[in-house]
Amino acid sequence: MSEKMEFQTEVRELLNLMIHSLYSNKEIFLRELVSNAADALDKLRFLSIADPSLLPGDAELRIDISANDETKILTVEDNGIGMNKDDLIQNLGTIARSGTKNFLQSITGDAKRDVNLIGQFGVGFYSAFMVASKVEVHSKKAGEEQGFQWTSEGTGEFSIDELPKEKNGTKITIYLKDEDDCKNFSQDWQIRSIVRKYSEFVTHPIYIRSLDKDKKETIERLNEKPALWRQSAKSIEEKQYKEFYELVSHEGGEPLAWSHTHVEGAQEFWSLLYIPSKAPFGMRYASEQSRGLKLYVKRVFIMDDCKELLPNWLRFARGVIDTEDLPLNVSREILQSNKIVVNLKKHATKKILDTLQGVANDRKEDYAKFWVEMGAVLKEGFYMNWEFLDELKNLLRFKSTKTSEKEFTGLEEYIARMPESQKEIYYIVGESLSAVQGSPHLEACKSKGYEVLFLTDTVDEFMMQSLHEFKDKKFHDVALGDLEFEKTKEEEEAEKESKKNYEKLCESLQKILGEDVSEVRVSSRLKDSPCMLVRAAGAMGAHMEKLMSLQGMEMPKTKRILEINPEHEICKNLLAKSEAGEDLGSYPAVLYGQALLAEGSVLPDPAAFVSAMNRVLLSK
Repeated sequence: MSEKMEFQTEVRELLNLMIHSLYSNKEIFLRELVSNAADALDKLRFLSIADPSLLPGDAELRIDISANDETKILTVEDNGIGMNKDDLIQNLGTIARSGTKNFLQSITGDAKRDVNLIGQFGVGFYSAFMVASKVEVHSKKAGEEQGFQWTSEGTGEFSIDELPKEKNGTKITIYLKDEDDCKNFSQDWQIRSIVRKYSEFVTHPIYIRSLDKDKKETIERLNEKPALWRQSAKSIEEKQYKEFYELVSHEGGEPLAWSHTHVEGAQEFWSLLYIPSKAPFGMRYASEQSRGLKLYVKRVFIMDDCKELLPNWLRFARGVIDTEDLPLNVSREILQSNKIVVNLKKHATKKILDTLQGVANDRKEDYAKFWVEMGAVLKEGFYMNWEFLDELKNLLRFKSTKTSEKEFTGLEEYIARMPESQKEIYYIVGESLSAVQGSPHLEACKSKGYEVLFLTDTVDEFMMQSLHEFKDKKFHDVALGDLEFEKTKEEEEAEKESKKNYEKLCESLQKILGEDVSEVRVSSRLKDSPCMLVRAAGAMGAHMEKLMSLQGMEMPKTKRILEINPEHEICKNLLAKSEAGEDLGSYPAVLYGQALLAEGSVLPDPAAFVSAMNRVLLSK
C-alpha cells in the first residue's frame, strides 16, 4: 500500500530554489546523481570492513546509467549501501538534510580519512527535478530484506511503497520533462559527454547501457582514466605527466615544468600544476577564458578556468586542484569568500613561483625562453600584491647594457656585477629595445661602468611603482633629473665653470622654449649627445604619458628639463652665437626636437621640425 507524506514546512519554496536558482546549467543533475551513487558505494565498502557479509568478495562496486530516447526515461543505478524506509524519509524527505554528513559525523579517528565520500546527499539529489517531471528511487539497504520505492513529482509531497528488490543498492528513475532542454538528456551521446566532463575521475567504474542498431544491449565504461593527481608522485613517469598536461591544457606542446603535491592537515587537497613552455592563446589579454586551473571536489569536476584559484598574473598556469573540504555544489559566489579557497590560492601561487625559481636556477636557457613568452604577464604581479613581491623580484629578468643579444640578467646577477662605487640599481624605460639602447640617458652610467636595465614592456611603468628596492639597493630611473654621481674636485670645478659660461645661453633657450620645457641647464652627464630631456622626481615620464594617451586618457602636458652638453660642438657653437649677440634662429627648435627623438617620443609637429632642420643646414 502506498504511503503518502508531505515534505517539511516551506519545502515548496526550498524545492523551487533548488530547481531554478542553485545550479547554473541543468546538466549538473547527472553529476550530482553519479556522485551520490559513488558515495553510496564508498559507504558500503567502508562498512564491509567490519561486516564482510555486506560485500561479497567477487562483487564489483559500480554505477550503471541507461537512457531510453523513445520513452524519455533515464536511470542511474548503483549497488552500494542502499536505503530503507527510514533512510528515504530522512534523507529525501528533508531538503538539504545530508545522509553523507550524518555518516561522516558518526566516524571518528583514522577511519574518517579512509572514506572517500563525495556528495552531500539531499541537496544534490533534488537537482534531478530541474529536468524531471517525476523521480522514482528504488532502494534496498545492504543487510536487510525489504526494498522500498520513493516517488515524487517535486510538488511538495512524496510517497513510499514496499517494492521487492533483488540486490542492495539504489536505482533512480527520471521521467524527463517534455521540454527540449530536458528530454535531450535521454540521448546516449549527451550522457557520455556529461559523465566524461564531470565524473571521468570518479574511483568506481561508471557504465552506460545502450542499444546498438540491432537493438542489442551494449555496455561501455565511461571513466577509465585514473586521477593522476591523486597518485603518488614517485609512481608517475615523466611521460604520464606530459600526457596529462595535454589533457588539461588542450594546447599541445610540452610543459616547461610541473608541481605535484598532496597536503594533509586542517585541509586536505591535491594539486598538479603545470607551467607551459609556450604562452597560451589569448594570455596577454587577461580574458576570462585564459585562466588555467580546474577545480575538483573529491575527484568530481566542479568548474573549468577557475579564476578564484590563481591571481590574474599567473593566468598562464594550467592544472588541477582537488579538495576534500568544499561542498560539491559550490558556486563562484561561495568561492569568492571561502577561506578554504583563499588557502588553495595561496598554495597554488607559492608552488608555481617555487617551480619557476627552480627552472630559473637549474635551466637558465629554458627560463630565458619562458621569460620571452610570459615574463610580461608575470610582471603584473607587482600591482596590488604585497605577499609575493620577494619571490617575483627573484624571477625578474632584463636586457641591459651588459647583456648579449640572447642573454638576460636577474637582479642577483646585476648586484654581483656592481662596481664598489655603485650604490643604486639603474634602469631606463622605453617602448622598444632599439629606442633605449641609443638613449643619451645612458651615457653617464656607461662612462662609470654602471649597468643599466632596459624596461621595454608596457607593464614596466606600472611595475616600477611597486618595485622600489632589491637587497637594500634602491632603483633609480636614469631619465630623472636628480641622477648624480660622486665627482672629483676637478670635475666639480669644471662643472661650476660651465654653468657660469652657459648661464646666458640657458636663459635664452629657456625663453624660446618656455612652452615646452620648465628649465634649460648645463649637464655633466652627457658625453656624446648635445642634449637630452629629463624629468623632475614625481613627474610622469614620457613613456607613461604616451601609454595614457593611447588609452584615450587626456593628460596635462608635463614640462621637462632640457639638459645641454657644454663639451659638444653644437652647444659650443650656440654659446659663441650667444656671446656674439647673434640670433639663435632655428637651433633651439632643432635641439628640442632632437631630444624628443632621442628618447623615442613623437614630435608634436614633424613638418615644423623638418623646416627648422633645413634652415639650420642651410645656415652658414
